[in-house]
Amino acid sequence: MGTTWRLVVVDPPEDIRETVQAVLMRMIGEFSHWEPGSRVGRFNRGMLGHWQPLSPEGVRVLEAALSVHAASGGAFDPASGVLADLWGFGPAGPRDDVPSAYAIGEARVMSGARHLEFDSEQRRIRRREAVQIDLSGIAKGFAVDAVAERLLALGIEDFLIEIGGELRGEGIKPDGQPWWVELEPVPDSTLAPLRVALHGLSVATSGDYRRFFEQGGRRYAHSIDPRTGWPIDNQVVSVSVLHREAMLADAWATALTVLGPAGMTLAEQQGLAAHMVTREGEAFSERISARLQAMLG
Repeated sequence: MGTTWRLVVVDPPEDIRETVQAVLMRMIGEFSHWEPGSRVGRFNRGMLGHWQPLSPEGVRVLEAALSVHAASGGAFDPASGVLADLWGFGPAGPRDDVPSAYAIGEARVMSGARHLEFDSEQRRIRRREAVQIDLSGIAKGFAVDAVAERLLALGIEDFLIEIGGELRGEGIKPDGQPWWVELEPVPDSTLAPLRVALHGLSVATSGDYRRFFEQGGRRYAHSIDPRTGWPIDNQVVSVSVLHREAMLADAWATALTVLGPAGMTLAEQQGLAAHMVTREGEAFSERISARLQAMLG
């Protein structure tokens, strides 16, 4: 996944590291579009119009991804891998120049969940155009859930799991406290950090400061608006979402980042616990949804 993982666990069994590694290797084998041999990698190279089988986990992730896609009006799109590649944020590797308007238009034509045919009952999927599935906005969160669910199934009830900044806490610490974490701070911001308790909760953060390139004095963030084909330029610096499932926290953090400040209206409608940081010039401001305000007390 191109990142690290960390587990803090109360009374861990000796083989806990191997247990986590086994789950993560399975996730990579399912969802990594960077690995040609993964299920997603094989799908992206497969024949158009040909049904390809899905695992139960694949069905679960795609159902969630397409649900957020529909609810966000296309701001989150699991089939925008061609656009990510074009802008240098995919397996094709980085770039330091800006694609032409023609190339962006062509990539938009070859992107979009509208080109996918998903049959959840038969656990299969096919594509009608040369779209590339890219689950980087949801699969890392699902990997957090998959590790958590495996540990819970083994009777391990008190732990904090983190993969690349996405976290899920279960149970309590030995001192009886929940797993307290601070939301990832925005670089150069003087905003007071928010501290949240992850007790049966997950948190995911999307930020424009993580991956980007600069050209002509402008920063091009890795968060691409699949509706326009361009990296976001909407004043949003960071979005964090708390949710029971890390998978949905991850997807909604991505969607709200793309939607921009207006996305907080959708967050309220969806009952999301969301925190958004925006920047205008050198000034930072924050927005906190009613659900998150209630959690903070």
